[in-house]
Amino acid sequence: MNWCHYRFHSIWDLSAEPPAVYAVLERAAEYPLWWPQVREVTPVDEESGIVRFRSVLPYDLRVTVRARRRDPGALLLEVGMTGDLTGWARWTLTARGTGTRVRYDQEVEVRKPLMRRLAPACRPLFRANHAIMMRSGRRGLAARLRSR
Repeated sequence: MNWCHYRFHSIWDLSAEPPAVYAVLERAAEYPLWWPQVREVTPVDEESGIVRFRSVLPYDLRVTVRARRRDPGALLLEVGMTGDLTGWARWTLTARGTGTRVRYDQEVEVRKPLMRRLAPACRPLFRANHAIMMRSGRRGLAARLRSR
């Protein structure tokens, strides 16, 4: 088993319509305004940026993200990542009643040296840390959509 490899999957059901949700998710530079664990987004160009995030555990992760797929018709956003995490993340939106089901998938390998050393013992903590971040992101996105 590769202790440094992770697959994450989250489902968020939101009351806003898919185009409204997509409009917020595609503006990655604004994530720190509604997602507390996304501490900073520094655009590099129109397709990439550097993101710094931190959840409950006392470490920051920095990744460079680059758009791989941006498809408003399919309601899909996907980025590749390098840095402390290497891999990809994808938002897939579908209409659900009068709202939206948001599916978040991520597959990454941890590259940050300390996390790699701690991975065998701390893997459950790292997964819990991610789950907390995702719950907070859902709450923040829902509040952002209500305020629009």
